[in-house]
Formats: sequence, structure tokens, C-alpha cells
Amino acid sequence: MNEIRVESWTQLQGELFAGSWNEPLGRHRSSLAFRGRADAADDLRTSLDRLGGDAAELERHIARAFRKYAEADAVPADSVWNWLTLGQHHGLPTRLLDWTFSPYVALHFVTAELSAFDRDGAIWCVDFTRVHAEVPNALREQLLDRVVGDLRSLAALGDFPVFVEPPSFDARIVNQYALFSLMSRSEGSLDRWLDAHLDAARRIVVPAALKWEARDKLDLANVTERVLFPGLDGLSRWLKRYYLPRDAA
Repeated sequence: MNEIRVESWTQLQGELFAGSWNEPLGRHRSSLAFRGRADAADDLRTSLDRLGGDAAELERHIARAFRKYAEADAVPADSVWNWLTLGQHHGLPTRLLDWTFSPYVALHFVTAELSAFDRDGAIWCVDFTRVHAEVPNALREQLLDRVVGDLRSLAALGDFPVFVEPPSFDARIVNQYALFSLMSRSEGSLDRWLDAHLDAARRIVVPAALKWEARDKLDLANVTERVLFPGLDGLSRWLKRYYLPRDAA
């Protein structure tokens, strides 16, 4: 994958917004999805894949049990995609990966873990329009839940990734400007797919030495846990991090 290591806040800004100018519109409108990780050594494996074992079999049991025991009105409509979205936001192992339309939200997740400030972080930038050019025509023309009603039907269409924007039934989804990627097959790998489509993505490495400056400037811009995780938990996480002395951190 095309990778660049930035050395300053100014260079980081240039890379985060590179290619966002849309000439026909005369506006800056990016077609990138961003994913930030505190450790640049991380890959794009899903939480389901990290469990190990038979991903398809595990997913079937996990999704069924979550739907069974969660409150019936927890999602706006009884759809497997809604249940997976809800589960992803609450720590359920799924085939979904979290992304955002906002480069600053991605940068927040690079700098949110103070315990990882001794390591380089990274932001993946994937052109979702380029990804969608490779999916079956039916999915390019219709919403996912209108074409595919279940996971097996999606797998039958081939092996490809797709980016989906979830319904706004959770404040975190709204505030994090969130979208998800998923592979059509539970055993599929976005890392492998991107290795075969190098023009679809690039990765920005954020050096450990730059993390404090980036973190402080995000706080000044109000890109914090208090905003991205509405509620008392997010407020507490923000206050704990914000007031922790740098020497202690």
C-alpha cells in the first residue's frame, strides 16, 4: 500500500485533505473513508477474525444470540445489518470495520490511547468510490438491505468489500460521522483486497513524536471523547485523559 510518514502537523494536514478538491463541483468534497489506529503495526482484521476459528460459523451463532437477547426495539427495523451495526458499537465481534468520513475523527483514534504514545500510529485512507466500482451492479444501484436480506445471500455474490453508511439510530454514529466496511464473505480480508488494488488506498503514519501536538490541537478543536461518545462514559473518559499530567501519562 502507498504509505507516507509525516513529520509535522502541517504536513499531516496536507496529507489528510489531499485529493479532496472536486473540480466539477468547485468544492472540497472527499471520497475517502478514514480509519485511525493508535499502533501503526495494526492491520485491517475484524474483531470477528481476531477471535480465530471458523468465522462463518462463529458469526452465525454470535449474531443469532445477540438478536435473541437484545431488546427488541433496540434497532429501528429487524434487519441483520441493523443488528450488526448495533453490535459493532457495543463491542460485539462482527465482520464490520469502523471508518469515518472525518479525517479528524480518525486522528482522534490515533491519539486517544495515552498508553500507546510511545508507538507510531496510522490512518488508512480508502477511496470508497473506487471500492464500489468493483462490487456487483445490483449493490451499486440499491441500498444493501434492499438487495441482500441475509449474510449467505451476500456471500453468494462473490468476494469483495463494500462500504455502508449505517442508519442514525445511535448518537455515536452521528457524532463520529461513521460508516462501516465489510467483506461479502466472513473469511474475506480487506488487507488482501487492498494489496491487489493499490490505487484504492494509502496509509499515513503518524510518528509517536507528533502525537502530543496532534492530541492537544484536536482538544482545541473539540474533537474529544465527550463529543464522539455522548453520555457520562464519554465525558468521564475525556476528563480523565484531559487532566492527566503529561509526566504521568
